[in-house]
Amino acid sequence: MAGLNENIINGLAGIVGAENVSTDETSLAAYAYDATRITGVPDVVVRPANEAEISDILMLASKAHTPVVPRGAASGLTGGAVASRGGIVLSFERMAEILEVDRENRIARVQPGVVTGRFQAEVEKLGLFYPPDPGSLAFCTIGGNVAENAGGMRAVKYGVTRDYVIGLRAVLPSGEVIKTGVRTAKGVVGYDLTRLLVGSEGTLAVITEITLRLVPKPESVATMTALFADAHTAGRAVAAVMASPVTPRCLEFLDGAALMAGSRRAGMDIPEGTGAFLLVETDGGPDEALRQAGIVRGLIEPLALEVRMAKDAAEAAGLWKLRRSVSQSLFTIAPDKINEDTVVPVSRVPDLLGEVALISVKYGLKIICFGHAGDGNIHVNVMADMKDDALRVRAHDAVREVFGAVLRLGGTISGEHGVGLTKLEYIGMEQTDTLMSLQKRLKAAFDPDGIMNPGKIFP
Repeated sequence: MAGLNENIINGLAGIVGAENVSTDETSLAAYAYDATRITGVPDVVVRPANEAEISDILMLASKAHTPVVPRGAASGLTGGAVASRGGIVLSFERMAEILEVDRENRIARVQPGVVTGRFQAEVEKLGLFYPPDPGSLAFCTIGGNVAENAGGMRAVKYGVTRDYVIGLRAVLPSGEVIKTGVRTAKGVVGYDLTRLLVGSEGTLAVITEITLRLVPKPESVATMTALFADAHTAGRAVAAVMASPVTPRCLEFLDGAALMAGSRRAGMDIPEGTGAFLLVETDGGPDEALRQAGIVRGLIEPLALEVRMAKDAAEAAGLWKLRRSVSQSLFTIAPDKINEDTVVPVSRVPDLLGEVALISVKYGLKIICFGHAGDGNIHVNVMADMKDDALRVRAHDAVREVFGAVLRLGGTISGEHGVGLTKLEYIGMEQTDTLMSLQKRLKAAFDPDGIMNPGKIFP
């Protein structure tokens, strides 16, 4: 799109105020990317303050057949918040209120711009717990988490964002407002449109309010680390733990390269000869957390070089600093990475790691693995300089082979990042034409003019 008609810009200013509409080059550049480093410059950035303004914006956009791209903190890893076809970027920075925390019924209502980590901290002050914890929780937003159905470290025990969203308010492209879901523990009236909208990547409607289920905050957490000679052995330890009666709240895996890069960034020393690392947490009452940790330790100790319990919360926090440092630390290894969030059945994690090692050798590229091994969600990072044409082609060929291996092992090509732009060319590897056609018809029912985040999910 070469630019929007001045009447549209003026119309948007009339809805939200001129101070909340940006068309200058600097502002547009600031809203032109997400964590993928893919860029798409919008024609205008609009910052609404409420649902009524969003309704008016969408009615205006529909009449003008103008794309609308909802945007949270732009921490996504598939290009979902990138305005690849220009149009209006809808930023939720002015809609960032925690509207209600109902302790008695263990629910909360929030606006989409609420930062996930802030929300977690606020409900924990009240003895409640919101488990989903994406790696970017310090700055990602609840609205973005809902759009992508974000997971995180604790998903192995507690599930993903969708498991905590019980109701939504949203605006259709027509400007109509819908309310889906319930405030109760059960509800089966009509189709479950709440679960349909969660993970829809902003392609169906604009979410304006989210009702979340909360759980009691665990009394105690036990944290341990284990070092292994190689990734395959660590994968065997993961499979052993998840075949046991214990479900840890976190079971995180780093291969040797990820561990070394993360430890340097976190300022920690790792013994030479370490080829893989697990970070494990159990929770519950004080006795129960330690009892479960003892069972886990007994399972992994025969396979490990070393197993160590964190002595206090400060040491545990240092270990999590290491884990959360990994993704960014990989850029010390290569200037670019293709970060894929593959998932296989937990028992096949060792097989996936073996397949990735073979693909790495075949293409002469460093491929680094880390992630949420307890639920089989391994982040496979193909490292290369994407400015080198030959390396870029090899990297994408390697990704396709990784996805082929994942699907052969009974897995999926995306566990928590979504499809966005980066997985468009691969979705047909997992889904049939019939299934994609059905989903396109669903989108058309919500968005007949195709203005909602166009060009995402389906090729």
